[in-house]
Amino acid sequence: MGRVVVTGLGLLTPLGNDVASTWDGLVAGRSGIGHITAFDASEYEFPIAGELKDFRADAVLDAKLARRVDRAPVLAVAAARQAVADSCLDLAAEDPAAVGIVIGTGIGGAHLLIDNYQVLTERGARRVSPFLITQMLPDTATGLIAIELGARGPNMAVSAACATGGAALGEAAEMIARGDADVIVAGGFEAPIRPIYYAGFEAMRALAHHPDPQRAARPFDAERNGFVISEGAGIMVLESLDHALARRAHIYGEWLGAGSSNDAVDMVAAAEDGRGIAIAIEKALRRSGVEREQIDYINAHGPGTPLGDRVETRGIRAVFREHADRLMVSSTKSMLGHMMGGAGAVEGIVALLACERGIVPPTINYEHPDPACDLDYVPNEARVAAVRYAMSTSVGLGGHNSAIIFGRWEGK
Repeated sequence: MGRVVVTGLGLLTPLGNDVASTWDGLVAGRSGIGHITAFDASEYEFPIAGELKDFRADAVLDAKLARRVDRAPVLAVAAARQAVADSCLDLAAEDPAAVGIVIGTGIGGAHLLIDNYQVLTERGARRVSPFLITQMLPDTATGLIAIELGARGPNMAVSAACATGGAALGEAAEMIARGDADVIVAGGFEAPIRPIYYAGFEAMRALAHHPDPQRAARPFDAERNGFVISEGAGIMVLESLDHALARRAHIYGEWLGAGSSNDAVDMVAAAEDGRGIAIAIEKALRRSGVEREQIDYINAHGPGTPLGDRVETRGIRAVFREHADRLMVSSTKSMLGHMMGGAGAVEGIVALLACERGIVPPTINYEHPDPACDLDYVPNEARVAAVRYAMSTSVGLGGHNSAIIFGRWEGK
């Protein structure tokens, strides 16, 4: 199996519409969470979310196409453009059949569906958009990006709820490792800030509530009370090592392994003993060849839910044993909110950058230690640290889990 490296990055997050502004915000411990502006949320007591700032679909696509395409895949297209430009790929020089797209989403293009259902009920069937079906599917993003890049290689959308981003990156890397492609544009995206989703999550009593939006996301804190819904996208360009070296690409780091699992217990609640996420972590370690004692940092799922954070802590302790006390574990959802299907990809990029730059972003709003969450959560301030191996973990509705591992590139 061949080695796989990362040569391009693209981000859209509530902290910024590119990698630089997002990373700077994370290192500064700045929250991107605020009051909802995407819709009238006045009926909710704490209407907060992680919205993108100053993002316009018609700045990404031409105005005509922007009116047809759902907001969600547009985020993926924008982040993919960043990643491809960052990689300095000369697509004209590539074999189109060796360039693939693997990008996931938990929900997909629901904006168009919701809007056209309203058109159907109010104005009749003949007024429904003829572009509804093709522009709202989970694989709309992969299709649009393939068309734009002329990529004729492997192409698919992955969906595993909030573990989607990590799962998509894992599948893409394995395709390259086994020789199915030289280059794959991979990651995850989501645009879930709509009344129906907000109401649904609130009915589940899953959302954080706090009078100050920037203090609402409190992963691992004893007073945490839920997650903050968010939108965004994270995209990587993954390449075979030989291909990247041949074109003298900048290498951010090496992809080392992934693991996935399912709790097989409940559609919402995770297995109390943390065994589900532990299985994914163990698989990733085996695939990577990295010993548990070598992992320096975990960008945890850490949504801020009372059960979720406790279970993830148990899973990490079950795998890493005494080394768990030496691990740095932070949740950047404290600043970014929960981007659902995009979360694992965004957080994978953060873990990778921690390796490259030797800085671990903090868990902000950590004020009250919880005896059930007893790891080093890098509280409130970023930490300068040598990170050779970093992991990102994700947990999703339906019991889905993913874990991915990156290594610092040392030119070998």
